[in-house]
Amino acid sequence: MLRAIIFDCDGIIADTEPLHLATFQKVLEQQGIELTREEYYSKYLALDDRSCFTTIHRDRGVSLSREKLAGLIAQKAGFLEPAMRERLQVFPGVVEFIREAWLRYPLAVASGALRHEVELVLQHAGVRSCFQVIVAAEDVVMGKPDPEPFLKACSQLSASQVESFGPSECLVIEDSMPGVRAAHLAGMRCLAVTNSYPEARLVEADRVVHSLSGLAPQELEDLF
Repeated sequence: MLRAIIFDCDGIIADTEPLHLATFQKVLEQQGIELTREEYYSKYLALDDRSCFTTIHRDRGVSLSREKLAGLIAQKAGFLEPAMRERLQVFPGVVEFIREAWLRYPLAVASGALRHEVELVLQHAGVRSCFQVIVAAEDVVMGKPDPEPFLKACSQLSASQVESFGPSECLVIEDSMPGVRAAHLAGMRCLAVTNSYPEARLVEADRVVHSLSGLAPQELEDLF
């Protein structure tokens, strides 16, 4: 039985991945590191900022201290927020889907983005009040593809309800392969949306759609 829905943020609610890429590139260029679009989408897109910077430096054989990592994350955040305020685009049909889902299920966001970035997206879309729980990068030790973000979101949502529920009653909505895998590792069903990758790359999901536009949340109960 479907009891709750957990949304990814970047690539599901808003088309922010190109903005993340551009700001990663801007920060890394100052470090003498090139990051191509193809490389980002094939290896790093689903990672939070901490894991992304760490993995990119490791892949290039460059050491990265904890202090330097914190500085890179802060620098990227400083570049990203004004870019989001200027160019943030919400995906078609997402607002309608969220508002309809909110009438039937408790909702959460589990994202590798920083909390203030998630808040900015939700406020921009006009759906902040629909979400009872936000699990952001600062709230977990391990980001996706580890299941920790989804398990934490489920636990917090369940605790807010009169009748508790478990991971097997949660649906995750994701746009990346690591996100799909994290959902399954958490024991959850997963709906994938082809906003960032083609359908052939998302076949591990329980269902794949090209858009949330026109999709009724209750249709997803069939996955359970």
